[in-house]
Amino acid sequence: MFNDIGPLELVTLIVLAVLVFGPDKLPKVIQDVTRTIRKIREFSDSAKHDIREELGPEFKDFEFEDLNPKTFIRKQLDNEDLGLKEIRNGFDLKKEMAEVTDAVHSRESDASPAGAAGSSGGRIDMTKKPEAPGPDDRPPFDADAT
Repeated sequence: MFNDIGPLELVTLIVLAVLVFGPDKLPKVIQDVTRTIRKIREFSDSAKHDIREELGPEFKDFEFEDLNPKTFIRKQLDNEDLGLKEIRNGFDLKKEMAEVTDAVHSRESDASPAGAAGSSGGRIDMTKKPEAPGPDDRPPFDADAT
């Protein structure tokens, strides 16, 4: 609950409490605070128990921590019924990238001098530089760019 309070801050709080309440009233205040915290916890546990009873036996595994979206998603992704682990393990990114690289390199090696002349059998040579536009040629109009 107080994981981020350092020792200097704790000492400061204690000194401040002694100054505000005084050394003779401080034990009574601490007892009242602990009693209030205990009652709040009991009320919370009672409310959780009542909700579980009202939901019925089909929700016996229900945890209130599952209502947190991060916890819910993490629990669903770790679920074995969906088969996500098999999909994740079956997908090898290095293998896929190697196949793509091989496919690209094989296309470059297939480009022959006849392909450079312009008859590549329906393929477009992507390595060839585009021709310089003439003085009367206008660039293509792109309606989305304006």
